[in-house]
Amino acid sequence: MAVVHFHLVSTLSPSGVLEALTDFSPARAEVWPTIDADHFAVHGRGDTWAEVTEGTSAAWERARYDWQPGGDTVTITTLDSKLFGAGGGWVFRMTPEGDGTRVDVELTRQPATVKGKMLAALLPVAAPGSLRKSFAKPLRAK
Repeated sequence: MAVVHFHLVSTLSPSGVLEALTDFSPARAEVWPTIDADHFAVHGRGDTWAEVTEGTSAAWERARYDWQPGGDTVTITTLDSKLFGAGGGWVFRMTPEGDGTRVDVELTRQPATVKGKMLAALLPVAAPGSLRKSFAKPLRAK
C-alpha cells in the first residue's frame, strides 16, 4: 500500500473548498485537469455522498465521496480503478488559515496490477508535487 501526504493553501474559505470538491455538475470535467468528460459519470448522489467515476482513459476510478454539510473533511473511497484495487482513496481536511484554507491531503493506494504496483512505489516521491499542481487551479491554491 502506498500513502502520500501533502498540503496546499487555498484562497477559498473552507466551505468554498468543500463546494469545489463536491461539485459533481458537468462543469467538473472542465474545472479539474485530471478529469475528462468521457470518463466522468455520476452514478448516485445524496446530501452527504456521491458515487462517481472520473479520470481519463489512462487512469480512472469509481469512488464514493462522503462529507458533512459545513464539515471539514471529504473522504473518497476507491470502489474500482484502472490501476489500483478497491479500498484506499483520498482524505481532504480543511482548516481555516489566514484569509483562506489549509487543505491537508492523504492519498492511499492499493495496487491491483503489476503496473499499479510500480506506480504505487513511485507515488510517495513523485505524487506530492504533481498532485499539488493539479489541485491548484480548482482549489485556487497559492
